[in-house]
Amino acid sequence: MKKEQKMAQDILKQVGGKENIQRVAHCMTRLRLSLKDDSKANINDLKRIDGVMGVVEDDTLQIVVGPGTVNKVAAEMSNETGLAIGEEAAVNEGNMDFSEKAELDREKMKQKNKTPFKLFLRRVGNIFIPLIPGLIASGIINGAANFAKNAGVDETATYMQILLLLGSTVFTYLAILVGWNTAKEFGGTPVLGAIAGGILFNPLLADITIYGEPLVVGRGGLFGVIFAAWLMTFVEKKVRSVMHSSIDILFTPLITVLVVGFISLYAIVPVAGVLSDIITTGLISALDVGGVVAGGVLAAFFLPLVMLGLHHGLTPIHVELMNTFGSTALLPILAMAGAGQVGGTIAIYVKTKNQRLRNIIKGALPVGILGIGEPLLYGVTLPLGRPFITACMGAAFGGAFQAVMHTAAQGIGVSGISLIPLIADSKYIWYFLGLVVSYVFGFIFTYLFGFKERMAEGI
Repeated sequence: MKKEQKMAQDILKQVGGKENIQRVAHCMTRLRLSLKDDSKANINDLKRIDGVMGVVEDDTLQIVVGPGTVNKVAAEMSNETGLAIGEEAAVNEGNMDFSEKAELDREKMKQKNKTPFKLFLRRVGNIFIPLIPGLIASGIINGAANFAKNAGVDETATYMQILLLLGSTVFTYLAILVGWNTAKEFGGTPVLGAIAGGILFNPLLADITIYGEPLVVGRGGLFGVIFAAWLMTFVEKKVRSVMHSSIDILFTPLITVLVVGFISLYAIVPVAGVLSDIITTGLISALDVGGVVAGGVLAAFFLPLVMLGLHHGLTPIHVELMNTFGSTALLPILAMAGAGQVGGTIAIYVKTKNQRLRNIIKGALPVGILGIGEPLLYGVTLPLGRPFITACMGAAFGGAFQAVMHTAAQGIGVSGISLIPLIADSKYIWYFLGLVVSYVFGFIFTYLFGFKERMAEGI
């Protein structure tokens, strides 16, 4: 039996068995266990286990086993408990009431219906969701600074230069942040993922010639970063599985960076570059050629993505469009989904006599207008059913309008009225008119076809 396997089994015995484990995690030196019942842990006997250097009782039970060893012990603990690193244990269904069991059944159905594509988009969403506050702040600062420039403010003024600096910083280092989060999402060492992102955007790339051509800084964009950081995690785990604990902290990251670094430059950059070109130029070409139809279809089908929580998976496409063209023409089109829902919800408010439904709409409508559509989605249109469809229909008209007007955004993370300061080329009025188009058609479709009073009985 391997040393780490025995340590994991000994630790389990002293914390109440695998049935008492709620969550397994680790940092550089400590195994972190969340227990269902802390009273079952025998701290004194834990400290006596061979290889355990100390025990810290905090929000989690922290068992110090040292660098290199901790990764392997955590992996063995994961095998023993059946819990992935960072995964929460399932609750005991026998102690649930009816409503809790119903909620659990719904969650099981969601798990059953997951497809590889949905899982991929969720993974991408998990990578970008922590970055959204920074993207929003930077986008608004950039939008305000550009609005001021268009109004005639001297851009060489110190305060303007500072605003432009603050607004551009997150985008300058976005590859490193994405690499960090990617490695974290896939259970690797975050700093190695950050290195993967830094490699693909390092200015020194321009001095390297591969396949007879100099490399292009940022070639492949964030698609390349995500794949390189994932590969960094994959290689790290493989190397660590065969590396002796005494030299793990020295040689595992060294070998990982060398292997993935060369693979990134010789394979990932060219392949991801082609993929990036296909997506960005293909999308812009589709909007140029398809125009009304392309814009309408994209806007109409965005709300279902929001419903499934998969819309954040499109974030790297927006960022890549901004890196390539300076703005994203996709965002104003997709923003019409929320606007169609706003119009549909106003129609329901006008028609319904149900006071509870009216109160829900009054609370959710203001934030919906500002671009946060989930309260309206989950509180009104989706539970009612048909208004969800008519909202998508209204969104299609607004999306078609935005495509024809060629509006684009210089930042991401916001929608609705809040997106106006970020609209490129001073097309603020056109974007606002697109919102109005979605409001109006969402209202008309829902008022005429989307809502009857009997639908509100179950609300």
